[in-house]
Amino acid sequence: MHTDQLHTGTLYVVATPLGNLEDITLRAIRILKESGAIACEDTRRASILLRHFDISGKRLISYHNYNEPRAISQIVALLEEGTDVALITDAGTPVISDPGYALLHALHDRGLLVIPVPGPSALTAALSACPLPVNNFFFAGFLPHKKGRKSRLEYLAALQTTFVVYESPFRIMKLLDELGNVVPDAQIFIGREMTKIHEEYITGTIEEIRQRLADGKTRGEFVVIVHPPGKKTVKPEEEDADHH
Repeated sequence: MHTDQLHTGTLYVVATPLGNLEDITLRAIRILKESGAIACEDTRRASILLRHFDISGKRLISYHNYNEPRAISQIVALLEEGTDVALITDAGTPVISDPGYALLHALHDRGLLVIPVPGPSALTAALSACPLPVNNFFFAGFLPHKKGRKSRLEYLAALQTTFVVYESPFRIMKLLDELGNVVPDAQIFIGREMTKIHEEYITGTIEEIRQRLADGKTRGEFVVIVHPPGKKTVKPEEEDADHH
């Protein structure tokens, strides 16, 4: 049975800056100010963001992978009593390789309203600066840490299209070694520390990127875009010249 939306709150999925706080949208600030509660991965990081934009007096609900059932119950209860809730992540767009799927599924089943408030995303930011063909791509998010990692990379390589993965600074060199075994002739684009002071974008072969990162430049989360060997490089406008 669906809840009467006229008397319930709305969950707003709010994108927040990757690093540079100037990237937040005016709408995101308004929604954060107007929402009765804010669900966030880390309440400490959320508090820093809220203080910067003079947003105070908000109920913060800790919502991460390890407390999902309890947090979802709290959020559902607030929405059903008519309170609007904003969902944010530590950085970027929630649910994209971040907690949120289980919550959205639960709200859908109850007929509760979910509205996106678009903004920064590590995925789209990296794609927009990438010199490799990205008019078609496969987004794989974070790879498994251990079991299934090799088979996942082999699956991505077999797609014969550009694919994108997220990687941590602790496993980026391991990923390059793995890519060297699976797609040794691939062209790679890496974005790290995006929108922050030390942001960097590197394009090259696996070996060239390994050499660049060997100088200790493995700080920050990485977006890794892989263009497989043998895939013809064409400009999107050439590929789609007959479609306007």
